Amino acid sequence: MSLKKQALQGFIWSFLQQFSTQLITFLVQIILARILLPAEFGLIGMLTVFIGVGTALFEGGMTTSLIRVSKTDSKDYSTVFFFNLGVSLLIYILFFFSAPYIAQFYKQPVLTDIARVYGLSFVFLAFGTVQNTILTKEMKFKKQAFITFPALLIGSLGGVFFAYNNYGVWSLVYSMLLTNFLTSIFLWFSSNWRPQFIFDIDRFKLHFHFGYKMTISGLLDTIFTNIYQIIIGRLYNPVTVGYYTRANSLMMLPVGNVSAALNKVVFPLFAKVQDDISALRAAYKKIMLIVLFIITPIIVLMALLANELVAFLFTEKWLPIVPMFRIICLSGILYPLHLYNLMILQVKGRSDLFLKLEIIKKVVLIFIIIISVLFGFTGLLIGSVIASIIALFINTYYAGSIIDYTMKQQLLDILPVFVISTCMGLLVFIVNNYLSDYNNISRLILSSIIGIIVYVFLALIFKFQTIKDIRNII
Repeated sequence: MSLKKQALQGFIWSFLQQFSTQLITFLVQIILARILLPAEFGLIGMLTVFIGVGTALFEGGMTTSLIRVSKTDSKDYSTVFFFNLGVSLLIYILFFFSAPYIAQFYKQPVLTDIARVYGLSFVFLAFGTVQNTILTKEMKFKKQAFITFPALLIGSLGGVFFAYNNYGVWSLVYSMLLTNFLTSIFLWFSSNWRPQFIFDIDRFKLHFHFGYKMTISGLLDTIFTNIYQIIIGRLYNPVTVGYYTRANSLMMLPVGNVSAALNKVVFPLFAKVQDDISALRAAYKKIMLIVLFIITPIIVLMALLANELVAFLFTEKWLPIVPMFRIICLSGILYPLHLYNLMILQVKGRSDLFLKLEIIKKVVLIFIIIISVLFGFTGLLIGSVIASIIALFINTYYAGSIIDYTMKQQLLDILPVFVISTCMGLLVFIVNNYLSDYNNISRLILSSIIGIIVYVFLALIFKFQTIKDIRNII
């Protein structure tokens, strides 16, 4: 099978997997948001950074190395499997005994028990990480789709069941644990590979040399991605954390869907052409423009129609998220640019540069947080957008130098998408105000349809190459 056809089939199944799982997650989140209180989501939001750090420690760099290295066998997989499993058990023990201190930090005693139970997800995930990595490396996304979908469906239905039976915040905990447990079980039944009792020191050194830098980078990214939940949780309360978590998850819905569907295909695809700079640059440019072409107008529409969207989906008790949602949408548009620039560094094996850039960006972020926190909650959010813009310039400069695709060239290539998205946004703003006498759902539907038509029309009028690229994929 040709690389292009393999990538296309991979994208289709990866997208179907991502779309189906996100559709279930989204629908369940709507149901849970109508049953549970913002404070209950906030309690889970307070633990997000700790769960993320633990997951990054055993799931990040080593599995990425398995995908990047062209020739791997059972020695590689078994070595990484037992390393991940051992680290996950150690992390859970640390998490268990540190739970009271986490609760004390947030001044929320209930977090002690929640953290100790929620932390079991580390061990559940570790059992299936290598099997999932093998499927990704072999671009068997169809099989992945048939594994993740039923696990998520059962776990989500379990969460709804517990919520309806007044389990409160525990319904979110049990839903996640059930999903992770079933995913690993299904991966074991669906995979032909079984770990052998082997721990090859040479293979470990090979993957660890690349992986530890990626793991440290992942840790930094996880901590600083969730640092606002830490600060908000410490300075404010679970309700505010719940609002921020909901706003951020809504923003990441389109961004995460499209990006995650492509990511599983893009990284192994980039890895296959990593030695051909011209091919790597062409693939990067095409994928970046396609993702931005899809994501940018969606984010613009969601930001402009936030009042109607939030009230319709989550009821009016969640309307306080609208102002913060509109601010962080600016960061959401930039997310794919960050992602694919950093992916270039990974496939080229520049984990050293990757780590250096992460450290530089985090130092900048700390400086911005120290200043922006003085201006209250809104100041923090605006500061996060500024930090994202600065980080983008850093990422594009260094990644662009590797594939001979300068920051200026990248910005000029994406400018047309931002221009027509802005034009669409101005028209939608006018139309939505004109429809002020209509109910929320009518305004949401009519304004969205008009916006999409205008956006596609402008793209066709100005003969966007991305339109042709999307047609070729379809």
